[in-house]
Amino acid sequence: MPRGPREKSESGIYHVMLRGIDKRKIFLSDEDCEKFLDNVEKAMEKSEFTIYGYCLMGNHVHLLIKTGTEDIGDTVKRIAVGYVQYFNIKYGRTGHLFQNRFRSEPVDDDLYFRTVLRYIHQNPVKAGIVKKLSDYKWSSYREYFMNKNRLIDTSLAMEYFGGRETFEKYMMEENDDECLEYRENIRYTDDELKEVISSFTDISELKNLDKKSRDEILKAIKENTNVSNRQLSRVLGINRNIIDNIKYHK
Repeated sequence: MPRGPREKSESGIYHVMLRGIDKRKIFLSDEDCEKFLDNVEKAMEKSEFTIYGYCLMGNHVHLLIKTGTEDIGDTVKRIAVGYVQYFNIKYGRTGHLFQNRFRSEPVDDDLYFRTVLRYIHQNPVKAGIVKKLSDYKWSSYREYFMNKNRLIDTSLAMEYFGGRETFEKYMMEENDDECLEYRENIRYTDDELKEVISSFTDISELKNLDKKSRDEILKAIKENTNVSNRQLSRVLGINRNIIDNIKYHK
């Protein structure tokens, strides 16, 4: 079935997600993350778009972006192409790195702008990678507290929040926000599931974590893969009863 047209934003602001093909990792080192941001910066000079927020995860990227001289499709292509060339040369691979069609949603009101920005910044915490937003190096959160920002425009968010203290409090609030959800009914082999899980956590360390930290990571894995508890137990080597007893977001 052919895909429908992409929903157009009246404000020109979009929440965009680029995901690795077959959910494969697109960042294997800090150098890769740095290179991606370099490419965003170069693309910005040519098409004059604005970035309000970003987060680079192991196998996907979130951007809160306002289009400039190009439409959103051309802008995302401009950002992605240079990075794919770099990645393929560095790791001796060929072909696609990102899924062919990126995901996007319009952000046309003030409330949803704030919600999306918080959702993007909280990705690493909800995935169990870090405990605090400020601990994650590859998101725009810390840029909001710098005098000079490399990529982002903080003025719109600060206008909404009225100051950094209010901004920080809102960004750290617990929530069940679901923005641009990307849930697919994919069946994984055990090896494929291990690869997906390894993109955001070290499987070998799960058994050594305290209960709260372990359960948060298990929750994130379950909610991002939607696999059965039986398969998850088998792949992780964790008792099925432990996984069955976790309360997942609906």
